[in-house]
Amino acid sequence: MSTKKGGHIVSLKIVQTSDVHGNFFMRDYVNNRPVKGSLARVYAYVHALRARYGDRLLLFDGGDVLQGSPVVYCSNFVVQGEENLAAGVMNYMGYAAGVVGNHDIETGHVVYDRWARECKFPVLGANVIEKYTRECYFAPYCVLERGGVRVAVLGMTTPAVPNWLPSSLWEGLEFEEMVACAERWMPVIREREHPDIVVGLFHSGKEGGIVTSGYAENAALDVARRVEGFDVVLYGHDHLKNCETVKSPSGRNVVCCAPTSAAMMVCEVDLEVEVSGDARHVRSVKGKLTDVSAFEGVEARYMQRYFGRYIRNTEYYVGQKIGTFSHTISSQDAYFGPSAFVDLVHRAQLEATGAEISLASPVSFSAKIRKGDVCIRDVFKLYRFDDVLYTMRLKGGEIKNALEMSYGLWVNEMKSPDDHVMLLDYVLDSGKRLGFKNLAYNFDSAAGLCYMVDVTRPSGEKVSVLRLADGRTFDPDAYYMVVVNSYRGNGGGELLTKGAGIPHDELSARVVATTKQNLRDCIIHYIKERETLDPQPLGTWQLVPREWAEPACRRERAVLFGRHGGEEG
Repeated sequence: MSTKKGGHIVSLKIVQTSDVHGNFFMRDYVNNRPVKGSLARVYAYVHALRARYGDRLLLFDGGDVLQGSPVVYCSNFVVQGEENLAAGVMNYMGYAAGVVGNHDIETGHVVYDRWARECKFPVLGANVIEKYTRECYFAPYCVLERGGVRVAVLGMTTPAVPNWLPSSLWEGLEFEEMVACAERWMPVIREREHPDIVVGLFHSGKEGGIVTSGYAENAALDVARRVEGFDVVLYGHDHLKNCETVKSPSGRNVVCCAPTSAAMMVCEVDLEVEVSGDARHVRSVKGKLTDVSAFEGVEARYMQRYFGRYIRNTEYYVGQKIGTFSHTISSQDAYFGPSAFVDLVHRAQLEATGAEISLASPVSFSAKIRKGDVCIRDVFKLYRFDDVLYTMRLKGGEIKNALEMSYGLWVNEMKSPDDHVMLLDYVLDSGKRLGFKNLAYNFDSAAGLCYMVDVTRPSGEKVSVLRLADGRTFDPDAYYMVVVNSYRGNGGGELLTKGAGIPHDELSARVVATTKQNLRDCIIHYIKERETLDPQPLGTWQLVPREWAEPACRRERAVLFGRHGGEEG
C-alpha cells in the first residue's frame, strides 16, 4: 500500500487456480511417484506472497476440484467420516471464493452439497438455478473488502452440464446461459453493493466447445465482451492456459486469465486502486500466468503432514491387490488398432451389463499397467472418472455413424503411403510438437462388431461394418443393446448427438438400464473375478489397407511417444 498526495494507492493481488482435479499433494497416487504441481506447491507460493500482501491477497478457485484423483475419490466415497478433504485443503489454504465446476457436480448431490457446506468461503454459481423456487442453488456472488476496496465476485459454471451428466446428479437444478445470467446480476451487484472492482469467476472455457441454440459451453470471453462492468474475468474448464485483454461493450479493458489444469500454473492479477476519501479509482489491472509446477517451500511439506491421515487412507485403498496380469498392457496400442488396454474396458462393460455392443475409448494418453500384481491404483489408468454405465437401445446405423465421427476425429485421410495415418496437429509444447488434433477420450472403438476403418477415405466414409462379433448379420435398421459410459450416454463428445444424429433430448429415452456401480468398480470386479489375467486384444477391427496403415502406424507411434514409447506421469 503506497501513499499519494490527496490519497493513497491500495495494491491487491489475486491468485487463481482451476481444474485442480484432486491434485492436492506432491505425489501421484496412481503411478506412486512424486509429481509436479499440486495445491501443496500453490500453498507454498501463496504463503510467500502473503508475507507482502497480507489479506490483500485473494485466492480464488475456478472449479473442478472434487474429482480426478484417488486421494479425493477416497475422501468422497470410501472414507467419509471425516471432513471432506477438498473443503479441508481449501480452508487450510485460505481461499476467499470458489465456483462449482461440472466435475464437482459429477460427484453427486451428497458430496458437493457437503463440500459447499464445509467450505469456509463462498462457493458460487449464479447460473445454477433451483428448478422449483427459481432461486440460485449456490451463492450468486460475494463481496470482499480489502484495504478499503470492495471487490465483488460473480461466479458461474458452464451450462453444458446436462450434456455430460445423469440428471440424478443435478436433480432439481437448471443451468442458465452465462451471458444472460451475467446481464441479470451485474445491475444488482452495481446498485446493491457499489463495488470498486468486479471479478468474474467462471468454470467455462475461453470460447466454443458445445454450442447450441440456447448456450455455449465455453463463454468466458463472450461474457467479458458483451456484459459491461467486469474488470477481471478468471476462468477454466477447457484446461487451456491463456492471459489476454479484451474490450467491454464500452471499450474498457477486461483482463481475462485461465491457468491450465492439475495446479501446475496459477493466474495472477495485480490491481492498483487509488483511494481518496470516498472515491475509488482503478489505476491499473495486470494479469500473468505463473508456473508453480516445481515451486519449493517448506509450507508444502507442512500441509501434506497436516493431511497425513487422508494420504494414509488413500495409499491403503489404492494399494489393495485385485489380481495379476501375465504381461504389460499399454494405452499407446489403442490408437493403432485393437488393444488389450481398451478391450479390457470393453470386456468389463459387456459383462457388467449383458449388452451386445460396447463403445469405449482410452482416457489415459500414454499409460501402462505392468505385468505382475494389479492394484486398485492401476484401474485409475483404465478409467479415472466416476461415470456409471448405460445400456442404450441404438439402431445399427446410429452405431455406425457414431463410429464414423469417432474415427473422423482420430484417423487421417491418407493420400499417399507417406502421409500421417493419425489426425495430428502442432498442439503440444505451445504448438512446437505434433500431437492428436482432437481429444483422445472421444476416440471410441467398438466391441461386439467386426469392422474395418479405411484410412484412405474421408471422414464420414471410413467405417465398414462386416457383421456382429458372434457371426450375426449387422442390420443398420435393427436395434441393438449398446453399453457406454454415462458421459457418452448423456451426449459427451457429441458422438451420439452430432455423430449418430440422436436429438439430445431423446437420449434419456434410449437408456434401458443403468449400473449402480461406476465403471471403475465394474473393472475392479471383472479383474477380481478372474484373479489372473492374460489380457489380449479382441481383434475385431483393423485399419486398412494394411500395406499403408501398418508402416504409417509404426512411424506415428515414434512421433507421438518417441522411439521407445513413454508413460504419462
